[in-house]
Amino acid sequence: MSETETKKPARDPWDLPDVSGLVVGVLGGTGDQGRGLAYRLARAGQKVIIGSRAAERAREAAGAIGLGVEGADNAECARRADIVIVAVPWEGHAATLTALREELRGKLVVDCVNPLGFDKQGAYALKPEEGSAAQQAAALLPESRVTAAFHHLSAVLLQDETVEEIDTDVLVLGEKRADTDLVQALAARIPGMRGVFAGRLRGAHQVEALVANLISVNRRYKAHAGLRLTDVHGPADGQADGPGGR
Repeated sequence: MSETETKKPARDPWDLPDVSGLVVGVLGGTGDQGRGLAYRLARAGQKVIIGSRAAERAREAAGAIGLGVEGADNAECARRADIVIVAVPWEGHAATLTALREELRGKLVVDCVNPLGFDKQGAYALKPEEGSAAQQAAALLPESRVTAAFHHLSAVLLQDETVEEIDTDVLVLGEKRADTDLVQALAARIPGMRGVFAGRLRGAHQVEALVANLISVNRRYKAHAGLRLTDVHGPADGQADGPGGR
């Protein structure tokens, strides 16, 4: 580096894009987690479409939420959305994404599916052949931009209209910063949340697996536990200073 060259300043990790005008589709939006995310994002002012295998079921769920949420079959939901959250049951994950490969081409896909098994000892993590649900999504959707986020949220709290803020950090994983920044900004639309970059998709398995531990915590302490990261300085209340916040 010559004397006349200057090093570029480090980019502020909390300088996030404005996502307020983007349409969010939620595949599996009639399930507890999907419905909860749809409600919170719509309540924050986001345009949301709920997707389901049955369009009528999606429209019923959307009507129950209100807030301008629409319902459609999964294919229409994927086509109309800018960002697509995958919140389907693990058992239907591969089949759903395979069927929607064309509709999801070029889309930003946010996988929040947790592969879990249950037995008499409680919940335990499953490890898909690809390594994680998010990596399976990336393998099935080679022309989509796959990220992983929203794994550790309580569906009970998400759907509780009396809860004003969801006190948690959202771990966001992905291959490209432009994509993870968008997902972080989307998380920050919900009061109380922060989206925090947590690595590439190869690290998604341990993020997905941690849900099994949170289930054990919740059962023992009768709680709805989430995550907060220490010593990560930024918007403490989930409302970012930049345009990505509210």
